[in-house]
Amino acid sequence: MTGTKVDIVGAGMAGLAAALAFSRAGWTVRLRERAEEIREVGAGLQLSPNCTHILHALGLGPALDKVMHRPDRIVLASGITLDTITHVPAGTAAEQRWKSPYGVIHRADLQKLLFQAAENTPTISIETGSRIEPGDLGESDADLVVIADGVWSANRRRLKHAGSPSFTGLVAWRMMVGAQTAVSFIDPHNVTAFMGPESHLVAYPVKGGAKVSMVAITTGEDPGADWSYATSTDNRARLFERFARWHPTLRMTMRDADSVTYWPLYQMSDGAYFDGGKTVLIGDAAHAMVPFAAQGAAMAIEDAWELASAAHEGRTAIFRWEERRRARVARARKRAAFNRFAYHARGPARLARDVVLSLRKPEDLAADLDWLYSWRATGLDA
Repeated sequence: MTGTKVDIVGAGMAGLAAALAFSRAGWTVRLRERAEEIREVGAGLQLSPNCTHILHALGLGPALDKVMHRPDRIVLASGITLDTITHVPAGTAAEQRWKSPYGVIHRADLQKLLFQAAENTPTISIETGSRIEPGDLGESDADLVVIADGVWSANRRRLKHAGSPSFTGLVAWRMMVGAQTAVSFIDPHNVTAFMGPESHLVAYPVKGGAKVSMVAITTGEDPGADWSYATSTDNRARLFERFARWHPTLRMTMRDADSVTYWPLYQMSDGAYFDGGKTVLIGDAAHAMVPFAAQGAAMAIEDAWELASAAHEGRTAIFRWEERRRARVARARKRAAFNRFAYHARGPARLARDVVLSLRKPEDLAADLDWLYSWRATGLDA
């Protein structure tokens, strides 16, 4: 199948990475996006070494270095007292240990970088404002159709046994604050995860260090199928209420942030990624998960590279790709579930967690992530 045609639906992280990976593998790519233009959406992203090595292999290293910040450490702290509990080494230590950098970036900066690379690739054609219905894909002359249009994909119905989305009971409140504001409660050059009862908040620098992305995850209501919502005065009151026991500095910062959106968090049930014919799901369309392991973008980028590496060998190879990806995603889900329990612990469990974490060496915490961060994509062995 080398040098054949692929249709990719969706110009998010998964679709753009797939377009670049398939082009690199010798395919002619048509990338279709329903939006008229690629707009700046979302907030920050954590890019772990298991995906940054793929971005470098796609030739994006120099451009990525200009917009991605490499923190020295990932700090775990109390949301109630602001006290540091422990940390995981990052920066140079991460690159030495996992052979690729760990970084943080604004979602829009990464999407722009990927989109520009796709635009500048002669074998990739991009169609924006392209409203695609499931029936349209049946008429595609492509040899493979890759569906990468997210958790609310309408085209997923082409796969009879695909999973379906469900609300997790959690909401992510996303905020951006100035670095000078954030310096009152964190080192704005590093990543800090504040943990509290039934809630946690992650803060890290974006936009060249001028801004700090803050993502507060707590229980919330299901507002229905949509991507994100701007907050009203009432919504902000609910946010303030959810964090009533947290440190006043964090609460005031959340209250006074210029822009706050809340994102209902959905996950996909287990289901098929490949229909056995020519349709494949990747990224959130296949396996959206809760963000407690910060692996949503990483799993999508892994999917893209691995599929492009396997597809030229035909359907049997794609079935093997599906089997490998399902196993890896399942392990990432388990890690996320463990983190959810640990980050949101309350009462005696919270106190025990803090003691156990404080007694562990930072290097041991890093070792717990070796299976995830040291993973290498096909053809990219360190």
